[in-house]
Amino acid sequence: MKFTYGEDKSRKYSYEWEEYEDGGKNAGTIITEILEDPKLPELEEVIVGCWGESWDNNAQPIIDGIVSNKDKFSHIKSLFIGDMEYEECEVSWIEQADYSKLWEALPQLEKLTIKGSTNLVLGDIDHKNLKSLEIICGGLPRQVLQSIGEAKMPELRNLLLYIGVEDYGFDGDISDIENMLTKSDFPKLEVLGIMDSEIQDEITEVVVKSKYMKQIEKLNLSMGSLTDQGGGILLQELPSCATIRYVDLEYHYMSDEMMEKLTELPIEINVDDQQEEDEYDGEIYRYPMLTE
Repeated sequence: MKFTYGEDKSRKYSYEWEEYEDGGKNAGTIITEILEDPKLPELEEVIVGCWGESWDNNAQPIIDGIVSNKDKFSHIKSLFIGDMEYEECEVSWIEQADYSKLWEALPQLEKLTIKGSTNLVLGDIDHKNLKSLEIICGGLPRQVLQSIGEAKMPELRNLLLYIGVEDYGFDGDISDIENMLTKSDFPKLEVLGIMDSEIQDEITEVVVKSKYMKQIEKLNLSMGSLTDQGGGILLQELPSCATIRYVDLEYHYMSDEMMEKLTELPIEINVDDQQEEDEYDGEIYRYPMLTE
């Protein structure tokens, strides 16, 4: 077991290759070792990295173990399941879990970060204290968007969703994202990120029309295929968004001219990491940053 200490009473638990290469180490053993850690009662954040062949063994034993031992996690405010680099497991390969029972088990939880979306289920979300939800993946399933759209999270401040591409799990379309934004009710939302998509221009259009543009302070449309089409929408709409202080567009396909126009707005805008389109047989290809 590899332990990594962070700040603010945080600890990361993960296995290295040698520990699970010959079998025996998996999601079931890592939750057992977390529960046996004498430092657990002192922590506020638990981060779970590679649990051993994470592309073949799902995270369900970890979630079930937390739910079954909820009293031992009653002080945990932040949870990250799947914090691993691509050398350990590609994001699109990470086998996730059903989180339906976690909401009731950890009512004190304030931050949940999930990496990977294969077999990810959120269920009916009803949580009074969660302030931050981030899902990092190469393709977000439609049913996850639906769960978020119907969620009861009155304290939510930060929502970051990696949309990804069809080949790696995104089985929805722009209407699913629009429905999520329309149906959801997060009155305290301050940071909204709908990012890492091959339909980033379409996403930009529905996001700027959403109710959240009247309340958020930070907007994240980064890591996707944003072009001058989406940039033009932002150029037109951002001046009327009085609450927004920062817009993250890093990794994009906009022209120099559009980048210059956007950075002249009286809002801090990140237009770093300009990409170049690929062309094959007359077809133009633009790729999000994180997919496989």
